[in-house]
Amino acid sequence: MAEIVTIRGDLELLTRTERLFSSVQEEFVCAARDLDTWPRPEARRTARARLRGSGSHRVRKLLSPAALADEHSRAHLSELADRGALVRIAATALPHETIIVDRRFAILAGSHSAGGREYTLTTAPTLVGGVYALFEAAWETATDLKAFLRGGQPRLDAESRKVLRALGSGATDETAARQLGMSVRTYRRRVAELLDTFDAGSRFQAGVRAGELGLSG
Repeated sequence: MAEIVTIRGDLELLTRTERLFSSVQEEFVCAARDLDTWPRPEARRTARARLRGSGSHRVRKLLSPAALADEHSRAHLSELADRGALVRIAATALPHETIIVDRRFAILAGSHSAGGREYTLTTAPTLVGGVYALFEAAWETATDLKAFLRGGQPRLDAESRKVLRALGSGATDETAARQLGMSVRTYRRRVAELLDTFDAGSRFQAGVRAGELGLSG
């Protein structure tokens, strides 16, 4: 395989990396914003199955606080930790997914686009080593999953998250309420609830706090 390969789309990624994912011997590390590393559910299931069948190895997962925004994700990560995976939550949001296997190869995910997502797969030792060093630096400053959960991560329902995004858009209360299909009175009540949730004295402070926790996107 060439030292650097560009892969387009989730299915091509799984096809091109089938042997690699099944050959993990020592360590599998993953840094991601949330649990949807691959948007297609079947792709996620296939990747997990290949990892489970690749033998005994250490698994480390580094995620943004946004990965804990819903109960299903928290339960899944807790289950991973109970099965022996090391899971930490980064202090700030992580932009895109990165996977490193045995320090032999790395996968760097690009942003989503209309033409499909692009991934860069590299086996170049210098590049893999550099990506691994960046992962280690972020890992050292991150918080263990269970300790982070004990710290009181805010739990927002779907409507609260919509109000938070509207709040960050700078729209007037009237415009935001109309876009969300609620009355201005209800919108302002939900904003007040968010201020309490984030222990913020102003809307600006609430936005800053949400950004720190990776919940503003």
